[in-house]
Order: sequence, then structure tokens, then C-alpha cells
Amino acid sequence: MVRSTYYYRLSERPDKYASIKEEIRRIYSENKGRYGCRRVWQALRVAGWVINRKTVARLMHMMSLFGITPKRHYRSYQGDVGKKAPNVLDREFAAPGPFRKLTTDISQFVINGVKWYLSPILDMWNGEIISYTVSRSPNMALVMKMLKKAFRRMGEASKGALLHSDQGWQYQHAQYQLALKEHGMIQSMSRKGNCLDNSVMENFFGLLKNEFYYVNHFADEQTFLIGLADYIKYYNNDRIKLRLSMSPVQYRQQHTINN
Repeated sequence: MVRSTYYYRLSERPDKYASIKEEIRRIYSENKGRYGCRRVWQALRVAGWVINRKTVARLMHMMSLFGITPKRHYRSYQGDVGKKAPNVLDREFAAPGPFRKLTTDISQFVINGVKWYLSPILDMWNGEIISYTVSRSPNMALVMKMLKKAFRRMGEASKGALLHSDQGWQYQHAQYQLALKEHGMIQSMSRKGNCLDNSVMENFFGLLKNEFYYVNHFADEQTFLIGLADYIKYYNNDRIKLRLSMSPVQYRQQHTINN
């Protein structure tokens, strides 16, 4: 057989990965290009596919399907404006159960020249955003409203819970610290200028900005706010967290059923 005939017949062979390529493209598209090969692989496993992760990575590369990498975010540190708390968390991010270790921070977004600020609280146990507020100013009202929502969500579970943050001025404020004390919570702060001490929240903001903010055009502020709420809902309920092999809410629900 001549060489040209061999390669022609080879090209006519059916692609044994055709079905799984179609499923990979569906998962990638359904998640708006936010999934890299590891999360696509996890989603395939959940759907019942048996395939090696390296094979998924190779197929995605062939199809030019790539995940999004995180970038840095706004800093709220303004020096010593109140009382600082020790770094109680000390990078021990693993939590024994829900509402035991929480983290918070503030991130800035600019929509058509107007600045907006997001203040969330994340449960380190399953990575879920349990409370958040959005405002045009990173003031105390933004943070206190977020806290009140979290207190309602946690109930008695707030007693003894640890809430970590950076040294932003809002977290040094007496009003914030008094609210934590009244609900029996333990305050913890990162060391000055050390973003790794709060890397859990850093990672969330990186995902949020790269999977939602940087890849979309917002016609107006209302479009941004609706989209932000939709993304957080997606992140909590649908986005696979590799450590859990499921979404944060799915993990919480499974834990509730098993206990």
C-alpha cells in the first residue's frame, strides 16, 4: 500500500473520542468556558464517563478549550485605624464542619466608570458563599449588612465560629468587632501584606473576576448586578469544587443527609 493511500484510509476511520468530545464541548459551553481540564474531567466522572484526566486535557487542547487563570484584586488596607486581631487561623484552612471557619474580604469592580464593591463571607468547610452584600462604597454599612445576613443564616452556630479577614480598616473598626463579640465569634486577621494568609478568599475573587467580570461586557450597572447574583448562585449550587468533587451546596446537602 502506498503511503498516501494509508494516510487517506487512516483519516477515514471513525473518531473513537467523538462522543466524549461532544460531551466535553457541552460541559465547557454549559459552564461558559470557566472549566479547565480537571473540572471537565470531574463533570465527566459524575456523568458516568470513565476516562483518564490526561486524555481529557489532551482532547481539550486539541479542541482549543482552555480554562481561565485568576488575577489579583482590590486591597482595603489603609494602615492602623483601629484594633487588630491576631492571626488565629494561621493558614489552617481545613474546617471540621460547617460554620466553624469563615473568611471575608472586599473586592472592587468598575462598571462604565462607576465603582462597585462586593463583600462576601465564605465557609472554608465547603467553599460556599453564605452571605454577601454589594454597594457603591466600601463603607461600614456594606460590611455590617453582610454580617447581619450571616448571623441570620448561622443562628446559634455562630458561637465559637472563627471569621478571618485581612487588616482592612473595616475589620479594625469597633462596630465590626463588637458585632462579632456579641455573637460569640472569634476574630482573626492576616499578617500585614501577606495575601497567602487569606488565600481561600483570594482564590474565590480570582475565580469570580476571571470567570464572570473580565469575560463579559455589561451594558449597565443593573446588568452587572444581576449577572453577579447569577454567578454566585452558580458558584454555590453548580460549579464543581475539585476538593469536594461536587458543588458547595451539593456537599452541604449530602453532609446533612448522611448525618
